[in-house]
Parts: sequence; structure tokens; C-alpha cells
Amino acid sequence: MQPRRWLTCWACIVLGVQSAQAQWPSPAALAAIDEAAGGLSRLHTLVVAHQGDIIHEYHQGGPGVAAPANIKSLSKTVLAAVTGAAIEEGIIESVEQPMVALFGEHLPAGLDPQVNDITVAHLLAQQAGLERTSGDNYGAWVASSHWVNDALTRPFVDEPGGRMLYSTGTSHLLSAALTYASGETTHGLAQRLLGEPLNITIVPWLRDPQGIYFGGNDMQLSPRALIKVGELYRNDGVVEDTRLLPEGWVEASWTPRGTSPWTGDGYGFGWFITQLAETPTYYGRGYGGQALYVIPERAMTIAITSDPTPPSPGGQFQQQLNQLVEELLMKQE
Repeated sequence: MQPRRWLTCWACIVLGVQSAQAQWPSPAALAAIDEAAGGLSRLHTLVVAHQGDIIHEYHQGGPGVAAPANIKSLSKTVLAAVTGAAIEEGIIESVEQPMVALFGEHLPAGLDPQVNDITVAHLLAQQAGLERTSGDNYGAWVASSHWVNDALTRPFVDEPGGRMLYSTGTSHLLSAALTYASGETTHGLAQRLLGEPLNITIVPWLRDPQGIYFGGNDMQLSPRALIKVGELYRNDGVVEDTRLLPEGWVEASWTPRGTSPWTGDGYGFGWFITQLAETPTYYGRGYGGQALYVIPERAMTIAITSDPTPPSPGGQFQQQLNQLVEELLMKQE
């Protein structure tokens, strides 16, 4: 997608929101989505917000709508929000800041010189260029004694800023960069910069052998808390007249910088970009059916949690979740 086309699309979204405000999912539409959700035994919860208010909740398994759930790789979307808040706070200068400047003395010796070219933007957009630690490489990576060094010393399979290479190791490098730059843990930053202003609780989650909180996996948030994260983006990074994310952050996050090789959807800073029911839709996703959708034209945010335990139903289940959301959009009054 070319930048000019994106700007036109963004303007359409902004101009279209006012007319969309009056639209409301009908009782029939909500009943239909409940019936469809009931046919997906793996699905645990579905929460729908309209114009910032939760208007519908469905629960058929798992911890429930108010209790923390393992959101798996949907953590990457939340970590991107924490990064934006860290930029607004001045902990990170900008997305163009080199990763190595944030690591300081924590870099291992003998790195490929291309590591110097990796920026915060590359980490957010999964464009570090390093060999992936996800997929077939995941087990060996998390079994290693030093996750950060293992990810940093993998061979380059593309240049930094090249194609999207979905890798939890890349997100973990971002978590390490946040930790080293701030002197706080990633969990501490997340709770201070995101949790407290949004009035949500982000509980501690898994750490690597060096104590770095897992970047991009295993965060624990409730579906209601996810709605607040989505609403922060729908409201351009502002909550209660306070800016948490830098001006222009949401637009930058929802600008495609790469393309998913599995779905063909665009990918920005922690968000996938697609269209559902011919409506621009932005979503984060995690293993097993964890999802957060923001649909600005409809003033809607939708959170879904599912059984996070293996085996994962994979892309087919994600498509079923997309169909749930699409059906709701098609029936929205």
C-alpha cells in the first residue's frame, strides 16, 4: 500500500466516524454472534464495545471477562502501546532510534555490523532482518540460556527494514531495549505508563533467564482490559484528555510496513491491517484465538479470548474469528 493511498484511507476513516456514531449493533446481530461463538468450542469470551462503552459480553469458558487471561502473541500489540507510551514519556527518542543505543553496555561481543542498523521501528514492525525465533525455531530459542543474545546472534536473512519476519525474538529484543533504556522492568513500565492511566491491572508474566519480561508473548490481560487498550487506539492515543501515545502514533501504527506471508494482511507497529465487511479493520492476534479488533468507522472495539493451550487451530480459526466480526459489522444498524 502506497503512503498516498493510506492518507486518503485515513482521512476517510476520520471523516466517516461521525456518521458511524449513530450505528448500533442490533439485538438480533448480537444474538447471532453469540450463536456463532457458541459453535466455536475453543472460544472463551467475546466483548463488544461501541463508542467506548461495553455493550455486550459473552462467556462460555476460561477465566471470564474480568479476569486476566494469557493473550499469547496479542502481547505484541500491547507491547507496541507500551513502546509508544515510552516515547511520549521521553524514555525512547523516536521509532528511528537505533536499538543498540538503548542496549548500551548490554550488547554481546562479535555481533554482525548490521545489528547497528536495527531501529525501534524495525522491532515494532517485525523487520529486524534476523532469522526468526518463531515457528520451528521457537522451542530451541526458549530453551537457550540467554534469549536476548540468542536472538541477536542469529544470522541475517534480510536487511533491517526489509520484509516482515514474524518473530517473537524480535519483540523480546524490544522488551529488553525498554528495560535497559528505562531502568525499569517491562512489567513496571507497562503498569505505570499504560495500566494506571487506563485503570487496568497488568499482572507480572513470564521472564527470561536474565529477568527480562517476555516480549511479545504470555502477557495476562482481561478481555475488559483489552477493550481499554483498543479504545486508546480508537481515540488516537488519548484517554480522559491526557495523551498517552505520541501524536501521530496510531496513524503510524496502522500504516502497513510489511505484509503477512500467511494472510496477506498488512502489518504496522504491532497491528495487522485488513478489511472486514468492506470496512478498514485493525487487529492484534495471538496463538489459539486471542484477538483484539478496532474498527474506527463503526466506533467499535472487540476483544476475544480462547483456549491458549496447544495444539493451536492456526490460521483457520483466526479466519473464523474474522468471520464473527464481519457478520456483526454486516448486521450493524
